[in-house]
Amino acid sequence: MLRRKAFRLPRHPASVGEARHRTGGHLASWGHPPRSAIREETVLLVSELAADTVLHGPRDEPDFEVAVTVLAHGSCLVEVSDGIPDEAVLPGHARTLVTAVSEAWGVRDRGRYGKTVWALATVAP
Repeated sequence: MLRRKAFRLPRHPASVGEARHRTGGHLASWGHPPRSAIREETVLLVSELAADTVLHGPRDEPDFEVAVTVLAHGSCLVEVSDGIPDEAVLPGHARTLVTAVSEAWGVRDRGRYGKTVWALATVAP
């Protein structure tokens, strides 16, 4: 079964922790135990992508969106959307970490509405 939850948070440093907390809670309610590898990877990816938008987003943008989708085969798709053009995506350490942890990641251009950075958390059987 496919499950998805999306929520908006204010563009503020405290929102990174809130994004982690909400994501962990949704995954728990969907049957992923606290120490499961897929849950830990998904929460880490949400944290990195949310931190990127909070740190590098435009000062006049009040919020951003986080979406987490559990796919039928057990992987988790993380998406963070903001109003930032796609040229400012995951600098330095964040890029290295997201590349190492995720199965794949990328950027979807949303035109005048900014971009969505996505990452796929997959745990090998």
